This record gives sequence, C-alpha cells and structure tokens, in this order.
Amino acid sequence: MSLGKGVAYRVDSPALAAIRARLANVFAPLLTPQDLAGWRAHVTVQNKVEPAVARALLAKLQAGFVPRPLAIAGLAAWWYRGGPWEPLSRHPFRGA
Repeated sequence: MSLGKGVAYRVDSPALAAIRARLANVFAPLLTPQDLAGWRAHVTVQNKVEPAVARALLAKLQAGFVPRPLAIAGLAAWWYRGGPWEPLSRHPFRGA
C-alpha cells in the first residue's frame, strides 16, 4: 500500500485490530490526533522518500506480491521524541 512518501504491506487481522481497539480505549486520554484518526495495520517497508521513489518501489512489490499468513509474536511499546523512536518495552505472546 502507498504511504505517499513510502510503501507498506497491509496487515489484515481482526484479532490484532481488537487488541489495538482495547488499548486505544484504555489510553484514550493520551492519544494524539494521529492515533485517533483511524488505524490501518501495516508493516512499513520504506518511509520518508520522494513520492516517485515510493511509487517505483510499490510497483515493483505489487508485481510479485502473493498474500500469505503472518505470525505476530507480540507487541512492543515505543516512544517518539521528535527524532528516532526509542524502545520502551516488549510484550511477547505466550509461546513466542
């Protein structure tokens, strides 16, 4: 999927969406406008490049893409402090 200045693989998981909805409800007072604007689960492949570069990669990835199952081993919390993201905690699912 296009991110405008990047490319991502969309993740279709009702179970993951339910987890995100519960977390969003608990943390509602702390969410930013971006957090409140809807959610599209995805794995970012490329970000913050020129749109033409992103479109070229998207076309290349779409040409050979075959959907397949994805295993999600857990969740992680990150803090964005205006620069690189800083890891805060990891929460593996049982058996992961």
